[in-house]
Amino acid sequence: MTQDNNYEPPKVWKWDAASGGEWASINRPISGATHAADLQQGEHNLQLHSLGTPNGQKVTIMLEELLEAGVKEAEYDAYLINIGEGAQFSSGFVELNPNSKIPVLYDVEVGQRVFETSSILHYLAEKFGKFLPTDPAKRAEVMNWLFWSHGSAPFVGGGFGHFYFYAPEKIEYAIDRYTMETKRLLDVLDKQLANNKYIAGDEYTIADMGAWPWYGNLVLHNSYEASEFLQVDDYKNVQRWAKEILARPAVQRGRIVNKSGDGNLPERHDASDFDNL
Repeated sequence: MTQDNNYEPPKVWKWDAASGGEWASINRPISGATHAADLQQGEHNLQLHSLGTPNGQKVTIMLEELLEAGVKEAEYDAYLINIGEGAQFSSGFVELNPNSKIPVLYDVEVGQRVFETSSILHYLAEKFGKFLPTDPAKRAEVMNWLFWSHGSAPFVGGGFGHFYFYAPEKIEYAIDRYTMETKRLLDVLDKQLANNKYIAGDEYTIADMGAWPWYGNLVLHNSYEASEFLQVDDYKNVQRWAKEILARPAVQRGRIVNKSGDGNLPERHDASDFDNL
C-alpha cells in the first residue's frame, strides 16, 4: 500500500477490506455480531469484559480503587476480550454493547448493562458513592474534565497513535495534524494541573481515572514510542500528577488487569489473583 498524494475521493466510497494496516481485520463499516458466542460469567455481581488498553484501564483502576477504599460490594470478575480476534463482535458482547467496543460492564444485581468508559465510571461512582463530589459545583467540575478526556482521547489514540505508530504508511499531514492536537491537549492539562493537585481540584476523582490511562501513560513513556517526538518531559505538571497517581496501589493493580504477558493478569476474579504474579 503506497501513499497517493494525488488521491481524489470517489463519488461513492467502497469498503476495501484489505486496507487499514494492523487492525484491518476487525475494522468494518457495519455493526452487529459476526458470530454466536456467549460471554463468561463469574460469581460476583459486577462482570467486566474488557482489554487492558487505556480505555480498559479506566474501569479496572476504578474498581480497584473502590476495593482499596473498603467497598467490598465492588468485587468483580474481569474477562479478557481479544479485540484482535474479533471477540467484541460475538453475539454475547454485542448484546451488552451494540457499539462493539471495550470495556462493557454488567451489573447482575439489577440486570443493567453499562458501556462507554465515562458512563461506567459515573455509574460506579453513583452506585457506591465514591470519587464523585456531592457538592454541585465540585461535581460539575469533575464531569467537565471527565467528558474532556472522553472527547479528547480519540485524538490521542485513534488520531496521533494510529498515524504515528500503527498506520501502514507515514502520512506527514495526518501526523502533523494529530501531533499538534495531542500537544495542545497536553498543554491544556498541564495548565490545569499547575494550580490543582488533581484534575478537578484537591480531590482524586473519576476525572483523574478517566484521563490518567491516556495522558499519564503518554508522559510516562508508555505509549507509541513517542516520548522524544512529543517532548513529553516538557509537561512538568502532568508529569508530577502522572507519577503520583501511578504510585497508588489500586492503579498499579488496575493497569495490569486484562493484559497478557508476564506480570499481567489476563483474568481477574479475586484480590488474591495478584498474589500469584
